[in-house]
Parts: sequence; C-alpha cells; structure tokens
Amino acid sequence: MSEETPSITIRPNGSLRVKGATLIGADGNVITDKDTYSLCRCGHSKDKPFCDGSHRECGFEDLGEHAPVE
Repeated sequence: MSEETPSITIRPNGSLRVKGATLIGADGNVITDKDTYSLCRCGHSKDKPFCDGSHRECGFEDLGEHAPVE
C-alpha cells in the first residue's frame, strides 16, 4: 500500500472510489489491502461491499448532492 493520503471520490451515479486505505471488517480482519477499490452504493452488487458495475444495469441515480467534508 502506498503512503499517499487516503481519499474517497464519489462517482456520479456510481461507486465510491477509495484510494490509499485498507478496508477492515467489523471483526477486525482485512477485507482488502488493495491501494484502489470501488465500494457499492446502489445495493445491487453481487460482490458487496465492492462495486461490480450493477449500478449501470439497475438505473442507480444519486441525488447529486453530498454532505460537506469537515
């Protein structure tokens, strides 16, 4: 894993693109240590918590508004 500052990008009508962060489950085990991965937002992925592109098929649309980052 790189030493870059972790970031999350909200992809319009799509996934959350995560860079530079290890995903750890509630049990404390590492789910993935890939440097970049996408998380599902539509709820239809067959590979949750990861995005499998299902948002394109199910017509997922976000509201276009996001909470400010503090």
